[in-house]
Amino acid sequence: MARRPILAANWKMQKTVPEALAFAADFLPRVKDAQADVVLAPPATALHALGQALAGSNVALAAQNVNPEAKGAFTGEISPDMLVDVGCGYGIVGHSERRTLYGETDEFVAAKAAALFARDIVPIVCVGESLEQREAGQTLSFVGGQIAGSLARIPSERAAEVVVAYEPIWAIGTGKTATPEMAQEVHAAIRGRLGELFGADGEAIRIQYGGSVKPENVVELMAQADIDGALVGGASLEPESFAAIALFDR
Repeated sequence: MARRPILAANWKMQKTVPEALAFAADFLPRVKDAQADVVLAPPATALHALGQALAGSNVALAAQNVNPEAKGAFTGEISPDMLVDVGCGYGIVGHSERRTLYGETDEFVAAKAAALFARDIVPIVCVGESLEQREAGQTLSFVGGQIAGSLARIPSERAAEVVVAYEPIWAIGTGKTATPEMAQEVHAAIRGRLGELFGADGEAIRIQYGGSVKPENVVELMAQADIDGALVGGASLEPESFAAIALFDR
């Protein structure tokens, strides 16, 4: 099955509003002919301004986080409706930094993903193992469990719309990258797990790879059968670098 590639930038806690707008002004002309879905996930403070800058372009806006509740006494949190308000088409949930630093569970990630879908925002659901789990031979079982738990509340009729991002924790921001063959092995296992959960729709779900993706390795990664895109951190902070990734030639 041909799946449209999706390349997403996760800027994490980087870029002020002026910096985000300067990035967009440089980046948008570079990717106007991109043959993939291109997504920018700025920090929350830049969502509104960047959303306005991206309006009418072929680049979508994503949030880095969301609270599953519609409203209420949740100091510092952002609701799905607030993300709709600023023009988000995607929302990242379950990133390893959220799971590790803030104790987010599969159940909480599943609630976030369901809340995004309820407001027609596509969830990018992140999964991935630690170095200790990989060395113990637990990668496939652990990631398979994360998939089942984190997608437990995805409406079955909309399963094909969800995006999964496999990010081995040991390769995030370290300069280390799983070889294309290593990444493909896990992506194939994820594809199989998605088939168990969602039947034929599992074949349509796009699976991104994340973990030190760069212009130098994106083509080889994207050549793998079950790698449908990338969730990019450090290499997405410069317009030229991320444009080279978004315009990869498979």
